[in-house]
Amino acid sequence: MAVKVGIVSLGCPKNQVDAELLFGRLKNAGYELIGDAALADIAIINTCGFIESAKQESIDEILNFCTLKGEGRIKHVVVTGCLAERYREEILKEIPEVDAVVGIGCNGDICAVLDRVMQGEQPVCMDAKGRLPLEGERVLTTLPYYAYLKVAEGCDNCCSYCAIPMIRGRFRSRKMENIIKEAESLARDGIKELVLVAQDTTRYGEDLYGSYKLPELLRELGKIEGFVWIRLLYCYPERITDELLEVIASEPKVAKYLDLPIQHADGDVLKAMNRTGDAQWLLALLKKIREKVPGITLRTTLIAGFPGETEEQFETLVNFVKEAEFERLGCFAYSQEENTPAASLEGQLPEEVKERRAELVMLEQMRVHDRYNEEKVGRKICVVTEGYDRYGEVYFGRSEADAPDIDGKIFFSSEKKLTMGDFVWVKVDETMDYDLIGHVVD
Repeated sequence: MAVKVGIVSLGCPKNQVDAELLFGRLKNAGYELIGDAALADIAIINTCGFIESAKQESIDEILNFCTLKGEGRIKHVVVTGCLAERYREEILKEIPEVDAVVGIGCNGDICAVLDRVMQGEQPVCMDAKGRLPLEGERVLTTLPYYAYLKVAEGCDNCCSYCAIPMIRGRFRSRKMENIIKEAESLARDGIKELVLVAQDTTRYGEDLYGSYKLPELLRELGKIEGFVWIRLLYCYPERITDELLEVIASEPKVAKYLDLPIQHADGDVLKAMNRTGDAQWLLALLKKIREKVPGITLRTTLIAGFPGETEEQFETLVNFVKEAEFERLGCFAYSQEENTPAASLEGQLPEEVKERRAELVMLEQMRVHDRYNEEKVGRKICVVTEGYDRYGEVYFGRSEADAPDIDGKIFFSSEKKLTMGDFVWVKVDETMDYDLIGHVVD
């Protein structure tokens, strides 16, 4: 009887792609893959280690599965991902019930690791970060109509608050022909929405080809039959070129959606973050993007409470949120990550101050978003069907303006039966917090 393996993948879509590649290797090795890791013989916890809340979620998940192991419901617990890469020794010391800790450079050796675990060993496997497999067979864990496509790994930006470069290593792009080949395979498998991810997607190709190649990649992906939306996440503002905007505007399959993680708007705070720009520069960029790509949805993430952030600098951030009018925005309290430059800066703020500032930013954004949603009432929007809410007796889905698992939903009624992945036109009747409510129209 085949050994049953389940994976719990935490954190970002990039980590999810790693989990899907792990699944692919295990499938080819003859393991039985199951969706519920709690019913497996071996549970793999693919962890996130980006900020404190993500680390705690990963630790809690590991402890939950170690409890299941202690109860005899599963046999082994294996830890992979960013937390394993960053805290390999600490994991086994603090949670000795874990059977193996696998750094990202050893993901390609997962089958050998599981063999050792089943023989009673407790391996800690580490290798160069550059050995992390970026290609190979994947077992998709997303809904059946969309998939993430990782175009690069690692990061060279070295933002002062971020641990990703030390966890994931240097930026390295995949070859364009390999990306296109994988995208063609996904399209043949029925994927209709392709979501491009990397730590810095806009940097794609610089290391391999000497210049940014994202626009060219998008043109090639746009030629593939089957895709309806090709979506971009994690695009750094300083690398938004005129060529990229022209492609977004002119390529019908490229979603009019751009994720710009800008983090702050005060020039001095951005400089301390090892980021560029200020509020004036960012506002000019947003104006340019909206002029060149009419109707585009812009998303960003912000950090409140960075070390030394004064009341005046926070006021700059709030005023920027009002003026920028991002259609989508998330704000997080600064997380003091050990061994990052920002962790040793003077002026570390109390947790309650950081949390309160993040809440104030989101309150301001709620006002912006309410206005944005109100403008949608009475309009027709193309929506991809994601499922059916039995309690509300309505379908739900997303529009081109909504990324999977990040943005809001659209709840809608339909006289005809729909299936997951169907694209329909929905007339918006009303709003509900961050979501919209409507009905299908011809």
